[in-house]
Parts: sequence; structure tokens; C-alpha cells
Amino acid sequence: MKYLNLLLIVTCFSVFSCKTDSKESNNQTSEADNSELVAENSDKEKVLDIHPISHATMVLSYGDIDIYVDPTGGAKAFASFSKPDFVLITDIHGDHLNLETLKALDLSNATIIGPKTVMGKLPEDLKAKVLMTINNGDSATLNGFDVEAIPMYNLREEALQFHTKGRGNGYVLTIGNERIYISGDTEDIAEMRALENIDKAFVCMNLPWTMTVDKAAEAVLEFKPKAVYPYHYRGKDGMSDVSKFKTLINQGDEDIDVVQLDWYN
Repeated sequence: MKYLNLLLIVTCFSVFSCKTDSKESNNQTSEADNSELVAENSDKEKVLDIHPISHATMVLSYGDIDIYVDPTGGAKAFASFSKPDFVLITDIHGDHLNLETLKALDLSNATIIGPKTVMGKLPEDLKAKVLMTINNGDSATLNGFDVEAIPMYNLREEALQFHTKGRGNGYVLTIGNERIYISGDTEDIAEMRALENIDKAFVCMNLPWTMTVDKAAEAVLEFKPKAVYPYHYRGKDGMSDVSKFKTLINQGDEDIDVVQLDWYN
């Protein structure tokens, strides 16, 4: 009888212990699931904010990362932004590489990225955190995004002297789950037309330095980004017809969203 009572006590204790262990295990699993959910939600809450400054100059913000693209306009043009984490420069011309603006900005946390020709023109006393040279075809994984250097150059005989192949960079950035193309100064080159899976594309169109509205539209309709942002559209004889560009895109593929931002306020 005593043996039966002892067996009953041991059995009950074991059952209770198992239930307790199970409860603790479930709590740990729940905490892990919640942690993963918070991380996932945090990532989903990040969105890419696009801030046009002027012509080819913009700020791309993603979470706490600020990327300055071809900064011009002096420090006052960026007074409402945090100091840059990254600076992308496409070419040596003054509307892309502006040394006065670079010297005026706080670059203490910034990685400056550009082709060899650009990096060779930066002053030795420029107080940037990192200088990174990437040329056409190069790529790099950085803190928060990936960057790939894409060719940008002229095709028309009369414009070949403006942008020679290999001198400047366009860029494809992978930020979050999106691929963003920044054309730099280019015509409708084969490398642009061959792009794939582009979510947002910034495409230039101004004469005599880059390409016509019609050629820009032809190229966009070939590589089919989800959204296209006409930029860098002030030419020698005034502004290019971005309304015509939108019409051409909408007629060719109504699924491509044409976003017209104010680059020349």
C-alpha cells in the first residue's frame, strides 16, 4: 500500500513538472516570436524618402541613413537634413561635383563614393570619414544598402565630348527591398536599356548634354521600372517637356508610374 502511495506521489510530481517545463518553453518561444515580429515590423516601417534639392541633387533617406546625391547649393541647401552618412557623386561637372558645397558640409560621418576621375579632384584636406572609389561595373556592400556603378555616356556624335564612356557613374542602389537607378548624365545607352527589376528610376533628359525626352521615354519603356522620376531636365534652351515624357510613358505602358517632383523651385 505504501508502495502504491509513493508511486502515485512520484507520478503527480512528474506530471506537474512536465506542465511547468512546457509552460516555460512556450513562454520562451513566445518571447522569441515576439522579438522576431518586432524586428520584422521595424524593417517594414522603414520607407525610402526622396527629397529633390535641385537639378541632379537629391537626398535619399531610409531610416536613420541619409544619402546625398551630387550635393550642390552649399550647406544651406541641406540645413533641414542630418549630416550625410553617404555621398554619391556621378561626374566631374560642376552640377554634380561641387567642391564648395562639399567643403561646407559636415562630412565627419560620411563615406564619399565616386569614380576615379571624381576622387582625383577631391582636395586633400577634405574631412570625410571614408573615400571610396568605384568605377563602371564595380559594386560594394555598405552599411544599410548595396551600390553598383553603371556606365553613363553620350551616343550622339555631336555630344561625345560631354561624357565619355568610363569617366562617370550612374548607380543602382539596393535599399531595403527596392532597386533604385540613378542615371547620371547619359543617353539611352545599352546598359540602361538592359536594366532589370528596377523599382525607382531617376532619368535625365536635357540637350545638348544628355538625351531628348523621346529617347529617355524609349529607354524607360524598354527596361520598365515600376516608377520613373524625370530629373536633370534643365537644358541649354530651358526645361525639357516632362509632361510630354509622362504622356509617352503612359501611352506605352500604363503600369509605369511617372512621378514628377519639383526640382527647380
